[in-house]
Amino acid sequence: MNPEFATELIKLMMFQAVTLAAPILVTAMVVGLVVSLFQAVTTIHEQTLAFVPKALAIVGVIVVLLPWMLRSIIEFTTAVFQKMPQMTS
Repeated sequence: MNPEFATELIKLMMFQAVTLAAPILVTAMVVGLVVSLFQAVTTIHEQTLAFVPKALAIVGVIVVLLPWMLRSIIEFTTAVFQKMPQMTS
C-alpha cells in the first residue's frame, strides 16, 4: 500500500464518519439551544428538561435516518473491499 492510497483511504473514512455524525450532532445542538432559550425565558432550570427533549430528538433522527446511514456504511465498506487488491501491491 503506497502512502497516497493510505492517505486517501483515511480521508474517505474521516469524511464518512463526519457525514454520519453531523445530523445527530446538529440535532442535539439545535434542541439544546431551543431548550436553553426556553429555560432562560421562563426561568425554569430543571435538569431533565434539558436532557429528555434532546434524547428524544436524537432517537427520532436516528430512526428517520437509519436507512440512509446503513446504506452509506454498506457502500463505503463495499468500496473498501473492492479496493483491497490495490492495498497489497
